[in-house]
Amino acid sequence: MLVVTRKTDESLTISDNIEITVLEIGKDRVKIGISAPKDVKIIRNELRDAQDMNKESSQALPKAAMEALLGMKKD
Repeated sequence: MLVVTRKTDESLTISDNIEITVLEIGKDRVKIGISAPKDVKIIRNELRDAQDMNKESSQALPKAAMEALLGMKKD
């Protein structure tokens, strides 16, 4: 892991096309801005972790329960 010290309004660049800027430094938070191409996916880790947990939960549903749920569908 690279550790870098930055002050407000200072930036760093990743791979020539991603720029991270420190916008504001508070008591226990840092606000950052990220400039990146639209095809670069940026997601907070806690959201990624929640997505992973949801994906695991949906795959853990027993086959019989899934069939019962699908059987409840009315046309």
